[in-house]
Amino acid sequence: MRSRSNSGVRLDGYGRLVQQTILRHQDAVTGLLPASADHQDAWVRDNVYSILAVWGLGLAYRKNADRDEEAKAYELEQSVVKLMQGLLQCMMRQVDKVEAFKYSQSTRDCLHAKYNTHTCATVVGDHEWGHLQMDATSLYLLMLAQMTASGLHIIHSLDEVNFIQNLVFYIEAAYKTADFGIWERGDKTNQGITELNASSVGMAKAALEALDELDLFGAKGGPQSVIWVLSDEVQHCQSILHSMLPRASTSKEVDASVLSVISYPAFAVEDSELVEITKQEIITKLQGRYGCCRFLRDGYRTPKEDPKRLYYEPAELKLFENIECEWPLWAYLMIDGIFSGNMEQVQEYREALEGVLIKGKNGVCLLPELYSVPPDKVDEEYRNPHTVDRIPMGKLPHMWGQSLYILGCLMAEGFLAPGEIDPLNRRFATVPKPDVVVQVCILAETEGIKAILQKEGINVETVADVYPIRVQPARILSHIYARLGRNKQMCLTGRPYRHMGVLGTSKLYTIRKSIFTFTPQFIDQQQFYLALDNKMIVEMLRTDLSYLCSRWRMTGRPTITFPISHTMLDETSSSVHPTVLAMLQKLQDGYFGGARIQTGKLSEFLTTSCRTHLSFMDPGPEEDTDDEVAQYLDHLLQRTTPQSNLPPTTQRGGLSRFRAAVHTTRDLMSLASKAKDLHVQNVGMYVPSRIFQASQQSVKLLSSLHQHDLDGKSHALYAEMNLPRDEDGNVDCKALVDQLRICPTLQEQADILYMLHILKGSDWHTGLDSEPGPTVKELLTELYVRVGETRQWALIRYISGILKKKVEALDEACTDLLSHQKHLTVGLPPEPREKTISAPIPYEELVHLIDEASEKNLSVSILTQEIMVYLAMYIRTQPALFAEMFRIRIGLIIQVMATELAHSLRCSAGEATENLMNLSPSDMKSLLYHILSGKEFGVERSVRSVDSSLTTAVSICDMGAVGTTRPERTGLVRLKSEIKQQLDKRRQSLPGSKPLSLQSGDTALRSSLSAGHTELLGKDSFSRMLEDQGTTDSRQGQWQRRRRLDGALNRVPVGFYQKVWKVLQKCHGLSVEGFVLPSSTTREMTPGEMKFAVHVESVLNRVPQPEYRQLLVEAILVLTMLVDMEVHTIGGIIAVEKILHIANDLFYEEQKALGADEHMLERDPSTGICSLLYDSAPSGRFGTMTYLSKSVALYVYDFLPTDGCSMQ
Repeated sequence: MRSRSNSGVRLDGYGRLVQQTILRHQDAVTGLLPASADHQDAWVRDNVYSILAVWGLGLAYRKNADRDEEAKAYELEQSVVKLMQGLLQCMMRQVDKVEAFKYSQSTRDCLHAKYNTHTCATVVGDHEWGHLQMDATSLYLLMLAQMTASGLHIIHSLDEVNFIQNLVFYIEAAYKTADFGIWERGDKTNQGITELNASSVGMAKAALEALDELDLFGAKGGPQSVIWVLSDEVQHCQSILHSMLPRASTSKEVDASVLSVISYPAFAVEDSELVEITKQEIITKLQGRYGCCRFLRDGYRTPKEDPKRLYYEPAELKLFENIECEWPLWAYLMIDGIFSGNMEQVQEYREALEGVLIKGKNGVCLLPELYSVPPDKVDEEYRNPHTVDRIPMGKLPHMWGQSLYILGCLMAEGFLAPGEIDPLNRRFATVPKPDVVVQVCILAETEGIKAILQKEGINVETVADVYPIRVQPARILSHIYARLGRNKQMCLTGRPYRHMGVLGTSKLYTIRKSIFTFTPQFIDQQQFYLALDNKMIVEMLRTDLSYLCSRWRMTGRPTITFPISHTMLDETSSSVHPTVLAMLQKLQDGYFGGARIQTGKLSEFLTTSCRTHLSFMDPGPEEDTDDEVAQYLDHLLQRTTPQSNLPPTTQRGGLSRFRAAVHTTRDLMSLASKAKDLHVQNVGMYVPSRIFQASQQSVKLLSSLHQHDLDGKSHALYAEMNLPRDEDGNVDCKALVDQLRICPTLQEQADILYMLHILKGSDWHTGLDSEPGPTVKELLTELYVRVGETRQWALIRYISGILKKKVEALDEACTDLLSHQKHLTVGLPPEPREKTISAPIPYEELVHLIDEASEKNLSVSILTQEIMVYLAMYIRTQPALFAEMFRIRIGLIIQVMATELAHSLRCSAGEATENLMNLSPSDMKSLLYHILSGKEFGVERSVRSVDSSLTTAVSICDMGAVGTTRPERTGLVRLKSEIKQQLDKRRQSLPGSKPLSLQSGDTALRSSLSAGHTELLGKDSFSRMLEDQGTTDSRQGQWQRRRRLDGALNRVPVGFYQKVWKVLQKCHGLSVEGFVLPSSTTREMTPGEMKFAVHVESVLNRVPQPEYRQLLVEAILVLTMLVDMEVHTIGGIIAVEKILHIANDLFYEEQKALGADEHMLERDPSTGICSLLYDSAPSGRFGTMTYLSKSVALYVYDFLPTDGCSMQ
């Protein structure tokens, strides 16, 4: 018998260790592993981690063992396959849950976290366990991908492939799904509250990347066994993960589970600096002598935990501080050292692990689950943390830890190379990526537009010229992807219909042997009025380009197909809109929106673009005859010659669509019905419109305006017009319709239609021109289109509100903001009018909530929705704007926008509201940006002729670089925003008629009508500063404005919440306007916890005036300075507003003594604070900090030490 080599002997040693600690527990029928002898259930996560050592050992034997022992490698590999198949069986038995969860993301519809080891059946009810653990499902998919790539055959049928594809849909919403996390606890109070966990988001991101375009049948597969992942979903996870780390969740400021995300097995973080910060945070705050705590104040298996109840009382968490159990999770750090090439780290943690191993029977080394403080040594550990010798508890061995330890040892001893257990190369995630060049192909909608562009020196092709490449709108791609993963036998419907992101539309697709390119999603916005603003279209393209630059990770370049349509021409339709033209010229220069651009023809880009073959769309043996998408595509592909004469569609509203060329009436009608099934609106744009004209009522409401004689007499007539009445004294709606015919302005037509809408409903037939006549809704829709042409934004928003037009992607925008851990409030403060949104909600519910919070004010409601969309755009591309903000209060932001306009234009609150509503979407977004960033802006006023009258138009423009530096402000983050005016001397108010007067009986109608035109600024402290604008000193009002902006945006200085936590430790609580923040909060929450920051913020948000709130923040800041002194306590419940009022009185007396008159020292009636104090800088002799410091000294005098306490 030949002797074994030394390495062979060592490998056999590991083989015995694996056999005795892991494989001997594997069930012979299902292949599953129980958690331990006491816990016979099979947890998904534990099973996957536990089998990694077996997989690694199999790979090591295949590479290193003597030739005659390949059987051993095969046996180990089959053990792995059996376990992975067993887990798949468990999950496939819950296929109905996977289907339901894709749409609900609810805890009641999720896959179970553990199963019966012997039967694969469920072991506890849906609500008897914290089953929703996205990281467990994601870990299974990630390791399935890695093992398949290493050569194992785990998936055996196309039904299984379809199931895995649906598991991809299951985890792709992980970035917005609150779950129970890796420790199965959710919020650390263990009360069954789910929260968004960085470990789950990171693991899902890794699984999605690993599975993308992977063939589950390995080398023996074909097109049908490939898994598809949408890149945009991966990037959602990436940006949310990036915004969370190093914080792990709302209630856990740090968590050891994140080690699995920043290193092996997920390697989900691409920023090496963030990886290092997160790792150091875990080591600093959680590492002890025996391992790492799972998270701060973790009560599990500690001597102070009450074993009789599952949950903790909030104030009880403080008891667990410094005695948390330590888990031997060092195997993660050991493996991390191997992957990063840091041998010192490997050695350090390997020795540490060997120090905590326990010798079992036959000298087998076992890794225990955790080490706990002995009950009799608790007080000693409280006094001197990390000094007491701990005792092992829990499972022995902890199979998941044991497996990672063995895997680490195999790698450390050279039996395995990193690339062998990471064949998909996830370990290179932090390697810098090359610069992205974005390819932009500009297409003209028609020959006419092509000629106009050529005049400007821009050579483009038309949609017809690029044939055989087909150009389609993004929603068609959404419908194509909705077919993915369908399986009738298992009742799986495929991917839920969702909007396509820009990464998805920037690839070229091969579908049924034809090449398709899809236009970006924002060009598809058919209902919302943003698409009517060309500046906004340009802005959205800029946003998409910069997003592509930072997020593109695929092979090949991204390609954006950008069509120029009739709506992008100017009013005369003879030249391109100047904004669009400027953008096209910049694109040709090769640099736009911070991105490197290459413009050219689609045919030139075929070789350099990223191309994907959507093999699941290939016709299979059982082609589904009812499939509208397949029929629609077939219809497109049967065309022999392309036809691209898109209709001039200014009268249709929105951007025009590409229409298919079709030949017979029967074809046309079937295509029209198909388009309806596909939710393709404006079907008339796809097919010649003659067919539809017969069925549609021809409405002549608006054309009469051109012939109407606008002489002086008619103006006088409308000015005195009352609501017509019938004999019973009710409003005569027929007479109102008659008035509609002779209305001089679009605004009045809108008002009359709104009245009819309230009185009769939207489906009432007006009898205009004929019986039954068009409905109110049809007339409003026509009016909306007409107003869209004239770009009267206030009216567009007003009618959009009446029609309840769907704001595209509103729910997605809301979810984006929430996923970045920002709470939203809608409506004006205080509560209950201001409503908080802290979890994603469906579109209809969201709109209803906004309407309710806006108190039926149409303008506020539609503006809230618009601003939510802009905030989401900014949080995706410039998350730094939202630093230190946990709650975004949209109602307050709208109020501040109106105040800023009033201040800049020196106009009344009413005029400011009107100007705000009249801002174009791009200007509105720009104003929001300036308010968020604190950059200076100017306001330009111009007069333009619209609708036979002159209106003032206001636009926002950037100020130059002069004066934009941000001087430091003592301890406060400040916004530098001096406003410079450029007022047009010919200010002209809108001529026209008074609104229709209402009789006193119509109070309900009056309140409904006024909802359309309400001032956003009341007569509170918000608008007081607008009353006296006579001064020429541009610095007056500067500090008040800064405080107003900071207060409205909930901005606080860096580290503010941690300082408040320290204050609460030395008093009984802080009281703000009668609401108390008790010191007991610190017994539940740690200083860096987001939950604590949100809690403090909610108390401060009880104050409706933003500038007053900001002074209270400054008062609390002064208190925090006291805490840094050696003061044991600073009193009972401290009334912060009392400190502020004492400071205000001191300021008042001193200013009075210095000769200030009463007018200068006028007090704000709602708060009693001197307006001059609001406008004082924080530092300096008369600064707010000076008076607040004196006030604090007076207030807490009795508690200050008598020696060495000097006021500075």
